[in-house]
Amino acid sequence: MANSGSMKAATWKYVIGYGVFLIVIGLLGYASNPEKAKTALMSGGMFGTLSIIWGAVMAKGMAWGRYAAMVTTSLLAVVFGWRAWMGWQAVIAGQPKLIAASLISAMLVASLILLPLLFRKSLKVS
Repeated sequence: MANSGSMKAATWKYVIGYGVFLIVIGLLGYASNPEKAKTALMSGGMFGTLSIIWGAVMAKGMAWGRYAAMVTTSLLAVVFGWRAWMGWQAVIAGQPKLIAASLISAMLVASLILLPLLFRKSLKVS
């Protein structure tokens, strides 16, 4: 089912931008510690690509793309929140986790910025 032009607005661009951001952060995480940060590269790449796909689906006017982006971003926000908390606790304890905690926190902030845009647009759908 296609959405009207006003309903899809530019939210899909934000979702694609979020996906690119996740990929970049994954690459930065890997570059900061290649021996231990392979999961940063894989998760950033996987969820970044998935977000880009959701944005492309939204751009085509398919409403389910927005709901897929909402679910994915919501779950990621929970995971990023938990991982950021654990990362900052490690930093406070003196472990060398500052870069990882900062990158994960950046992903959390990006998720929290995107979520209201996704939910606000979905609430306008009648």
